[in-house]
Formats: sequence, C-alpha cells, structure tokens
Amino acid sequence: MVIVGIDPGLATLGYGVIEKDARGNFRALDYGVVVTPKEETLPVRLAMLEEGIKKILDKFQPDEIAMEELFFSKNITTGIAVAHARGVALLTCVKECGKLYEYTPMQIKQALTGYGKADKQQIQSVVTSLLRLNAVPKPDDAADALAIALCHGFSSRFGELFAVGNMTRTKGNNTAAVPATAYQELMAAGAKTSRGKKKSSSGFSSAEKIASLQNATGLAGITGVGRASNNNKDKR
Repeated sequence: MVIVGIDPGLATLGYGVIEKDARGNFRALDYGVVVTPKEETLPVRLAMLEEGIKKILDKFQPDEIAMEELFFSKNITTGIAVAHARGVALLTCVKECGKLYEYTPMQIKQALTGYGKADKQQIQSVVTSLLRLNAVPKPDDAADALAIALCHGFSSRFGELFAVGNMTRTKGNNTAAVPATAYQELMAAGAKTSRGKKKSSSGFSSAEKIASLQNATGLAGITGVGRASNNNKDKR
C-alpha cells in the first residue's frame, strides 16, 4: 500500500510518500515540499499547489491519502490562507485518488508516540526511526507530512472511521462509519479507471456517470457537475 501524507500550507505544503508492506513495515519513497512565492497572487499560488500535488500523485499513484485537519490558531489571517491551500489539496486529491483521510494533530502525535502532546522533536525522532532514515527529514513540513502518512498507516485498520466523508468521528459515535457518498464513490471509481497506462479522456466525468451523480445528489439538470455532456451543450 502506498500512502501520501500532506501537511497543508500556502507558502509551504509538505508531502511524504511511504509504502506499507504486508507485514506492516514502512519505508519512505519520497518526501519534500511544494513552495509558492509570496510575491504571487493568491489564485496563482493555489494553482501552483494544485500542479505540485498532481505531479506527486501522478508519479506515485497512492492507494490512500492522509491529511492533517485544520485548526485556527490566534492568527486568523494565517488560518484562512491555510484553509485555501487545504481546499485545493482536498479537491486535487479527491480527483486523483478519492480515498481521503484526516487526523487531528493530537491523533497524529498519539499514534506515533503514545502521547498526544509530544513535541516536534519527539515526532521527528520517531519518524526517522520508523522509516530507518539516515537523518531527520527536512524541512519540518516534510517531516510532518511523513508523520501524517505513518499515522494513517497505523490507523488504517479502523477503516472508514477517519475518512473525510465520515462525520461520526467528531461526535463521539465511532461505532458505525457513515458510508461514502455517491460522489465519493464515483470519484474513487474514476480514479481507479484513470490509473491505467492510458488514461481515459472522460475519466470519472463521463456523461453516464454525470447522470448517476446528478440523480444521486438531486442535481439533475445542472451541467456544472463534471463535464457537461454533449446533450447539454448550447444548441444556438
């Protein structure tokens, strides 16, 4: 299983790619950051993040993707910027993979160290040891992304409890995971289809699947879901 961990950020987005074998052992495949220049406008920086994430996913074709949940700090302005970046990351990931999971900072620390308030140095030490790296991953955003991926690797046996579409995990009712929505199922099916050597030009947004999505979500008649089918084109 190949897992991509993402630490969202506008200026610096960290990513870590790990592989988990049948015996539960992990190894690092790659890690690093996607950086956007502060001189650029917000839309351009978001487009750069999308392109960077897509290249990573195209290269490693992950089975699942884990991301850190966003918590606003005292600096609300920074939090909003990170929220923009996280939204782009979620959108890109659901298009390319569809198997998305998220964890709070405390859950990540708990999974790796057994202590929900472990400091950054402790997390980095565990990441370095578990992945048998020669040195602590740099920069910190990349190390954090590897930690997120490892957290999912340890927690994946709990299935959909940490899936992005499962809202029970924050309501004290984790006994029955909410099934994936029709949209998520279509996205996952489309991503699976697109993993062939030659990607289909229609992907998950073919006319047939658009109709299924529209019927399942009550969006029938709206052509903004995926690509508009030929039947919905303006005939003027």
